[in-house]
Amino acid sequence: MKIAYSLPDAILGNAELALLYPGWTEEKILAKTGIVERHVAGESETATDLAIRAASKLFEEYCVDPKAIDFVLLCTQSPDYKLPSSACIIQDKLGIPTSAGALDYNLGCSGFVYGLSLAKGLISGDIAKSVLLLTAETYTKYIHPMDKSVRTIFGDGAAATFVDAEVCRSIGNFVFGTDGSGATKLIVKTGGARAPFDIGAPEEEDASGNRRTKNNISMSGPDIFNFTLDIVPKTMDEVCARNCISRDDIDLFIFHQANRFMLDTIRKVNAIPREKFYVDLEDVGNTVSSSIPIAMARAEARGVLKKGMKVMLMGFGVGLSWSATIINF
Repeated sequence: MKIAYSLPDAILGNAELALLYPGWTEEKILAKTGIVERHVAGESETATDLAIRAASKLFEEYCVDPKAIDFVLLCTQSPDYKLPSSACIIQDKLGIPTSAGALDYNLGCSGFVYGLSLAKGLISGDIAKSVLLLTAETYTKYIHPMDKSVRTIFGDGAAATFVDAEVCRSIGNFVFGTDGSGATKLIVKTGGARAPFDIGAPEEEDASGNRRTKNNISMSGPDIFNFTLDIVPKTMDEVCARNCISRDDIDLFIFHQANRFMLDTIRKVNAIPREKFYVDLEDVGNTVSSSIPIAMARAEARGVLKKGMKVMLMGFGVGLSWSATIINF
């Protein structure tokens, strides 16, 4: 699978965060999250900028001709504008033909696997021959600087994946899930039609000393953690059944890179051998929809992900939403 990714140049390390949060040393942040540093978009740098850079790297590294792209899919919850779709801007900036389709879809941590299913559907339905699947987020723009519960976790980034008929043949069947009753567990409450951005919104402080306004990301960490531990085992069994395989047939598990504590717990609860469970977020953080493709690209570069492997991909989080598939890499 052809994947390239892009990260902002600016880096926010644990040493800088430790100065802001009394009692939270560099070591404590690392122990809680498994993250040493995360990349942060600049003031004028957007998810679209990162997606364009990732796509340009993809075209160069894999000799992909942008003129051959006939559909652009962009997964983002950080669009440049309320309208038009950022995918339309990307089509123009990358020199992709005007005959190509282009659309944004608003999804988070499960978004990459959803995107693979959309790309596969477009190609299998003879609607497109080659799809540029982009994931890009700048969640850090939504974070209050004094909210350590999310600022220590999230980083910005983008990934570009090329999907054609050959790639589709390597993608198995999918499992999806949605529980909108948990929508408020990870939310930015303002900025949409339901509640416009409130420039004068007061700060609130929770029991752990995290400060935020209703314009910032609000995450109930314990609820997200419990949701994940509930749905992952069932989803693993469902996606194996859909693909007529067992867990033992899987060579590598690459899940959404939420944080190390959550991933370690998932691995232990599901009795997944450590050598089969890929964790790689120490120097990038949780990049939301881009975390799986970035992990895949880095795993391949490091020789962990190899040709011929059977790989389980699973995303879970904001929505609440989850998705999984099997890749015959």
